Amino acid sequence: MGNVDTLNLIQDSLLRRMRTMHSLYYQAVGTMELHHVNHFEREGVLPIAFSLFHYTNMQDATFMGISGELPIWNDDWQARVQMAINDHGKERPVSDMIHQRVGDFEAFKEYQRAVFSRTEAYIECMDPAEFERVIVAPPYPPQIASTYSAMCAGPQGITVLDAFECWHYQHGLRHMGEIELARGLVGLGGMTS
Repeated sequence: MGNVDTLNLIQDSLLRRMRTMHSLYYQAVGTMELHHVNHFEREGVLPIAFSLFHYTNMQDATFMGISGELPIWNDDWQARVQMAINDHGKERPVSDMIHQRVGDFEAFKEYQRAVFSRTEAYIECMDPAEFERVIVAPPYPPQIASTYSAMCAGPQGITVLDAFECWHYQHGLRHMGEIELARGLVGLGGMTS
């Protein structure tokens, strides 16, 4: 990469895409009630509560790998939000995570906004040269080797740009698709046309 104009263009594009994707989450939570979020369709089908918390909490946790800042989620947030399972569920089976539920939806929305706002502020203010910094170099440990980010990374390893693109942007779009499908199951529409 290296070229300052190119890096600035990438920073601007990433920030606009993240803000737009986050706006879909804000629209989704703004047009659902707790019974929609916690709806259990059937065995093997994750509730919206899983996708909402999993993505938000993973963005919060992986932000530390990018920025070095500790996650926002802690025991105080758990006491406020009252997640049925205090875990993003990345390493847990569907048979566990079908039981995920949000206790206090308004508190969850506050947590979500805090996580998303912090990510956007960081991208907006960061030195775009940081996009090239390697976060995880190969050879990758087993829990990373099979991930989308490892498959996308160049020979140098997973960079800050790869992390934002894979851990936050692509991951967010994937779960928004799940949320849009699940909204249809509870009688609500999608988020985009």
